[in-house]
Amino acid sequence: MHTLAVILEGPERLALQTLELNPVSEADVLVEIAWSGISSGTEKLLWSGEMPDFPGMGYPLVPGYESVGRIIDAGPAAKPRIGEWVFVPGSNAFSGARGLFGGTASRVVLPSARALSVPEHIGADGVLCALTATALHAINGGHAPDLIIGHGVLGRLLARLTIASGAPAPTVWESSIHRRDGAQGYTVTTAENDTRTDYQAIYDVSGDANIFDALIGRLAKGGELCLAGFYSDRINFAFAPAFMKEARLRIAAEWQASDLAQMLDLLNTGALDLSGLVSDLSPAARACEAYPQAFSDPDCLKMVLDWSDTE
Repeated sequence: MHTLAVILEGPERLALQTLELNPVSEADVLVEIAWSGISSGTEKLLWSGEMPDFPGMGYPLVPGYESVGRIIDAGPAAKPRIGEWVFVPGSNAFSGARGLFGGTASRVVLPSARALSVPEHIGADGVLCALTATALHAINGGHAPDLIIGHGVLGRLLARLTIASGAPAPTVWESSIHRRDGAQGYTVTTAENDTRTDYQAIYDVSGDANIFDALIGRLAKGGELCLAGFYSDRINFAFAPAFMKEARLRIAAEWQASDLAQMLDLLNTGALDLSGLVSDLSPAARACEAYPQAFSDPDCLKMVLDWSDTE
């Protein structure tokens, strides 16, 4: 059994290749992928070669952890799931390439427990499930943000989820003029146009490791700085200002199944809307063009690959 997969052969070296898939075992499912999202955070670090060392890291690798599609076959223990529409957070069932994270392929094999049922009607927006659950995981770990740094997809999701939770609408800082539109019920501004220094919860999703002194200065006494993005550079900040603020630092990591379940409830009740966040759709056959665009085009908010015409 084979699949067509995106392969990162090394930094800035990408190809589409046919790979052999491991056989479907007792509790595995085979998913035919419809859409795969490209992460402008984690995958950009894989693309550039700046990703810190992780277990399973190395080239060649199949990237991606934002795919949706249909279960078309399954092992004996998972046969009842054939036909389900699912979110795929990745796969490691390839021969000849590492699966980090392994979701960007026309077909993938993975354990049934990792294939998460999602509503089919949300279409390509389903690739946002992991990012949305990640944002919700950050909020669930502390206070809802009253200031968010960055108005990319993750920043927008944090703002929408904050409002959906019933908390006051946050302020969002965005330095790029290309990304200041699209707010839904909250204000987008810049650091220069905001004089507040009493924020209780600042969430940074900018990925900028040099911003923390400025953010600590904007906290109220006892306020919290939540790092909800990902940083390739070493993080540091001046201790004295943080000491005087009695600042707290929290790192939000990977989403959990409970976060995804909560997110699906918000979607099903209409409290959360994912529309308008996918800005670009590209045929998967043009992945070699789509990846650089996703990382360099300031107007590209979220790039999604369409696998419908690849087989």
